[in-house]
Amino acid sequence: MRSCQASPRRSLTTATPEKWTIRQVLNHVNDTERVFLFRAFWFARGLDSPLPSFDEKVSAGAAQADEFSWAGHVEEFRRTRLATLAFFRNLPGDVWMRRGIASGNSFTVRALAYILAGHVAHHSAILQERYL
Repeated sequence: MRSCQASPRRSLTTATPEKWTIRQVLNHVNDTERVFLFRAFWFARGLDSPLPSFDEKVSAGAAQADEFSWAGHVEEFRRTRLATLAFFRNLPGDVWMRRGIASGNSFTVRALAYILAGHVAHHSAILQERYL
């Protein structure tokens, strides 16, 4: 994520008063990475129970992201992304089209991989455009 080059002080700024700080955005990216990777894991392993919704606002409020260092958030992103990539690299070919329900919607494992990549790209673009 190119936006990880923000300075520690700048990482506490917001685009507008009602928006998240850069730290909160990166924390949201990390949280979402975990949730969608778990969904991919669940469906890839053939578990068929529907998974609940993920409320990003509740998660962001509970995280208290501004209380933790910028360097810590960046390192967390790096490690979380490496775990995501390792999981997808080691999937057998026949599981990519396995399907499951999360948040009341049907997803394939492959779709979740694309969603994860797109989510990071989306927030990176927002940070570049509005914050940096």
